Amino acid sequence: MLKRTNIETQLQALRERDLRDSQLTNLLEALQIEAPPIPSQEAGTGSPEIRAANSFDFDLLESGRIYRLDQIRSICIDYRLRFLDLKYFKPRLPQSAKVAITALEAHHDTRLEGLKIIAPSRLFKLEDRDDPLLFVPLGNDYFYLVHKWGDDLHPLRRLLVWPFRNIVNLTLVVLLASYLLSLMVPGGLFSKNDSAAEFWIIFFFMFKSLAAVVIFYGFALGKNFNPAIWNSKYFNA
Repeated sequence: MLKRTNIETQLQALRERDLRDSQLTNLLEALQIEAPPIPSQEAGTGSPEIRAANSFDFDLLESGRIYRLDQIRSICIDYRLRFLDLKYFKPRLPQSAKVAITALEAHHDTRLEGLKIIAPSRLFKLEDRDDPLLFVPLGNDYFYLVHKWGDDLHPLRRLLVWPFRNIVNLTLVVLLASYLLSLMVPGGLFSKNDSAAEFWIIFFFMFKSLAAVVIFYGFALGKNFNPAIWNSKYFNA
């Protein structure tokens, strides 16, 4: 019954909140400052080739599609998503995305370079259809949304991945789960008298057990927290 989460809508809301304190003209001025070169991998070599940033006619860009890197990072951390180069994206781009790229190139008389995608981690390994967003860099840590396709995210995804934002959140969840499991243990199970001391001893052992499982799971599968993986190219990060 819950409405699925549209990542593009969440990005727009974050950008609108930020723009309350700054004007769009300032944003366009920041983009037109000399942008640093974008590194790319030269075909057939192991060394990066330095090329110029994408060349756009800023008067033709849709301001509602321009996002800062920190806004993208915030959304990726909240929903445990990745922001990686297009070359790491395993599924084939849909025809609608290819049409959007071709149209943007024709509109600005340029060739798009450095394309990046926001998507769940599994989309960089297995084919799926959960809400990919295709971006192209504008320079100075600004990105332009080229195309969005696929289904929206599960409405509870932000809540479900909240424990993995940092060690504090994960510890709080383990503590809460330990407390709830301790409440489920029948009173007097380990002694004739039901006492507070018995409850807290059970809670302590529950917490140790759950913490051990979480630590083992994290180390065994090479997992990490959201801020460390949002732009990591390694699948098990």
